[in-house]
Amino acid sequence: MSKSPEIEILRRCWLGMTIIMLAMLFSTTVGAVEDPLKASITTSTHNNMQEVKTQTRIEGLNDKTRIMLEEYQQLSRELEVLTTYNTQLQRLVNSQKEEKQSIQEQMNNLEATQREIIPLMLRMVNSLQEFVAMDHPFLPEERQLRVTQIQALMDRADVSIGEKYRRVLEAYQIEMEYGRTIEAYRGELEADSTRTVDFLRIGRVGLYYQTLDHQEVGQWDTAAGGWQKLTDDYNLSIRKGLRIARKQSAPDLLYLPTPSAQVVTP
Repeated sequence: MSKSPEIEILRRCWLGMTIIMLAMLFSTTVGAVEDPLKASITTSTHNNMQEVKTQTRIEGLNDKTRIMLEEYQQLSRELEVLTTYNTQLQRLVNSQKEEKQSIQEQMNNLEATQREIIPLMLRMVNSLQEFVAMDHPFLPEERQLRVTQIQALMDRADVSIGEKYRRVLEAYQIEMEYGRTIEAYRGELEADSTRTVDFLRIGRVGLYYQTLDHQEVGQWDTAAGGWQKLTDDYNLSIRKGLRIARKQSAPDLLYLPTPSAQVVTP
């Protein structure tokens, strides 16, 4: 059975339209599928770029934070050093203030101290002079010269009070040493006649002499206030004592007379 031409034409038209509609539908579907994919890719790329930028900013912030931390630590160390230094300086300032106050007080008391110490030194010099005059007559010129020099020193305005006081104490110290030492020296004996003899001083216990020819010996008699001759029994002991005092012989016991003790009444 053959188809009519009209039906064939209609069939072909319908088929064409169907193909066109399917093509349009496929095109629309593909476009619809491609658009979300492109959007997703674009979004992902944008996010990656944002993450890179964010990471870059974070790294920059980390560098700044590290630099700031190092500066903070350095400033903290400097602050600690300065605090310690200032504390020590404050202590020094306080110490200087206390010393200044002490010096000021000493200066205020200096005049009063001078008024008290000058009469004291004068009394000490007078006592020293009296003591030398009453003591055993050993080294009389040397000891009297020392007292005379100190007396002259007391009247000098160009010598400080401290130096005057030091010289007075020094003289007292020398006199104290005489009582603890043994000494031999040559000098003039003023008795019946003036003669050169060897003197032997044993502390302040005894003062003896021996003539240069070893023929006469004697001792100072404090009670009598003069020289007393001794027997020849003491000649060898005095000679031995002279050798010991001059370090020409080893120390040894000496057999010598000593003045009897005196009772001093107030």
